[in-house]
Amino acid sequence: MNWKLFIARRIYRDNKGGKEVSKPAIRIAMVGIAIGLAVMIVSVAVSVGFKHQVRDKVVGMGADIVVSNIEGSQLYQMAPVMAGDSLRLSLQLLPGVSRVQRYSTKPGMIMTSDNFQGMMLKGIGQEYDCSYMQAHLLEGKIPEFTDSTASGQVLISRSVADKLSLNVGDRLYTYYVENNIRARRLTVSGIYQTNFSYYDDLFLITDLYTVNRLNGWKAGQVGGIEIAVTAYERLDAVNDEIRSLLGDNTDRYGATYCSRTVEELYPQIFDWLNLLDANVWAILILMTGVAGFTMISGLLIIILERTNMIGVLKALGADNASIRKIFLTFSVFLIGKGMLWGNIIGLSVCLVQYFFRPLRLDPVTYYINTVPIELNIGWLLLLNVGTLLVSVLMLVGPSYLISHIHPAKSIRFE
Repeated sequence: MNWKLFIARRIYRDNKGGKEVSKPAIRIAMVGIAIGLAVMIVSVAVSVGFKHQVRDKVVGMGADIVVSNIEGSQLYQMAPVMAGDSLRLSLQLLPGVSRVQRYSTKPGMIMTSDNFQGMMLKGIGQEYDCSYMQAHLLEGKIPEFTDSTASGQVLISRSVADKLSLNVGDRLYTYYVENNIRARRLTVSGIYQTNFSYYDDLFLITDLYTVNRLNGWKAGQVGGIEIAVTAYERLDAVNDEIRSLLGDNTDRYGATYCSRTVEELYPQIFDWLNLLDANVWAILILMTGVAGFTMISGLLIIILERTNMIGVLKALGADNASIRKIFLTFSVFLIGKGMLWGNIIGLSVCLVQYFFRPLRLDPVTYYINTVPIELNIGWLLLLNVGTLLVSVLMLVGPSYLISHIHPAKSIRFE
């Protein structure tokens, strides 16, 4: 058996006699490692979960990539493009594309007998994926929307319904101002709630036919094409392929196509989400530093307390490197025990929040109503390996204190 490992284990398991100083130091060191790792696990789980949930909300009511008219500087502009079957098929066949769907928008106003509100009417066709809206539907149902007939029905958000005192089955009047005022009467077929105020306070969902007629567009023209990708990590790569496919081509009416990712369409939201990474890195650095410095103090106390033993080992012929390995191996045992408790505490907090959601958030401010948790075995392993490596590397320097201990003096050390 490796004699250095054997001695390190004996020191680790020695709980008797003469250890009144090192016991508290060891406990403090292990508690520092446990708390530091637990905080890191919870911080990363919350950060990753929050970013993904907000991103999913942005993508859910839209798409990963939008192809629209290059003349429109705003996402919901009214400059149309052609979205013929051949173009949609070409986009659908691109690698990494999972779904292609058309949409059109029309700004307007809702008026009731005692209130009014601005809104954006979004029209969708029969190929539109309504699974996200179905998941957030509170009341009513989602009608069959098409591009060939007017349904006369509309989905509204809970916030709009509350402001205008509307319920499922109620009729509302919408008005659109251009050269003259045009009106449409629509029936509320369902009420949804995403807790994403950008959509909930603005969007009404109806059929593509109604919106295209309000815009006065020709057959085949739409406000844009929404494209979903199979993997978000390939977002930019798929967008580059779409741009290569579109090139500088124009449709039959002279409109030039423009392809933009969701991050280009909503830069303020994604910039805000990217700020979370800086906060998480700050937490990781601080917690790793705290854990490392508690281990350094614990190691120094243990070395001083074991001065007599170090002198004996040197007198028996052990070199400084071998003795340093003994104490570094002993430190790995302590770090491992602290990390075990850190994982238990951190994962327990995450699982309690994931299943029971005791910590709530204000959806008006944070877009979600509970603290999100997302666990991933990949980053969990990275946190553990990183904590172990950084903690051990921080102990290498203090372990050189052993080289300054002289056998003759240390054997007599009390």
